[in-house]
Amino acid sequence: MYDFLFRHFLTRMDPEDAHHLAFSVIKAIPALRLEGLVARFTKAPVDLSVTTLGRTFPTPFGLAAGFDKDATGIRGFGALGFGHVEVGTITARAQPGNPRPRLFRLVADRAVINRMGFNNAGAAAASLRLARVRSLTRSRPVIGVNIGKSRVVEVDDAIDDYLQSTRALAPMADYLVVNVSSPNTPGLRGLQELDRLAPLLSAVKAEAGSTPLLVKIAPDLSDDEVVKISELAVSLGLDGIIATNTTISREGLKTDASTVESAGAGGLSGEPLRARSLAVLKLIRTVVPEELCVISVGGVDTAYDVDQRLLAGATLVQGYTAFLYRGPFWARSINVGLARLRKTRA
Repeated sequence: MYDFLFRHFLTRMDPEDAHHLAFSVIKAIPALRLEGLVARFTKAPVDLSVTTLGRTFPTPFGLAAGFDKDATGIRGFGALGFGHVEVGTITARAQPGNPRPRLFRLVADRAVINRMGFNNAGAAAASLRLARVRSLTRSRPVIGVNIGKSRVVEVDDAIDDYLQSTRALAPMADYLVVNVSSPNTPGLRGLQELDRLAPLLSAVKAEAGSTPLLVKIAPDLSDDEVVKISELAVSLGLDGIIATNTTISREGLKTDASTVESAGAGGLSGEPLRARSLAVLKLIRTVVPEELCVISVGGVDTAYDVDQRLLAGATLVQGYTAFLYRGPFWARSINVGLARLRKTRA
């Protein structure tokens, strides 16, 4: 049914309008008091829970940052079967993001190019929403909060900007993520350079207190850079690494070059990222201790993909882009598929 709607209706809509339409349906689940009913349908038939970051995740599969930018759909996503929801990227200051159009489908590649630009209502507004979810919902997914640099803030002033977000959001988060890897905020990826990254992460960690802290890195780093950032995360006592964000590469795409070129700049996500994301995961695991939480994201589509990431050393796995192609019961299919794979191996 969803495949028919996608091919004959949703693909004719502007991708961002289609996103907002889908999001409205997801937010309607708790509004219509359907959480319990939907959750019974999406729950895995066996226990898939994972304990990490001081929390029990009901399933290792969660929603990556980028879909729920303002923490407005957490309950709906939890009902759909996601074990955790990472909201954001949230910035200290509210900002509209880049001009539209800023989201583009590459259907032949099951991929998306986005240059959204951290459009969100700001840390203070998100903190209030998160407090409401935490107070009203007993059964909810684990909540991650992804923070980034405000666009109007110079890179040299980034630490204070991140600390402002940390003060507002760390108390409301089950875990906090420092995003230094989006290609859509000028200068942001430069914060992955060790001389800038070390003081930033140290400052945020001190401000975050007992809230677990992770850093999210780009797939476009060299292997040597991945190793050095992984070593830095361990030396600073971070709780985890998320690998990877979107890529600026356009290599090996099936979509015709003119369509890709017309989409313009932005981060590419989806199936073309699969191989690099998996390679970065395996590389990180050669450097960090077993107990460090490593969240793998990029090119994840099926339960088999999630299973392969877990076997390669991922503690948790996230997805986003395939949600646009698979539809609302994607997380359910992952959970059911994981249960089946585990039963086969038992």
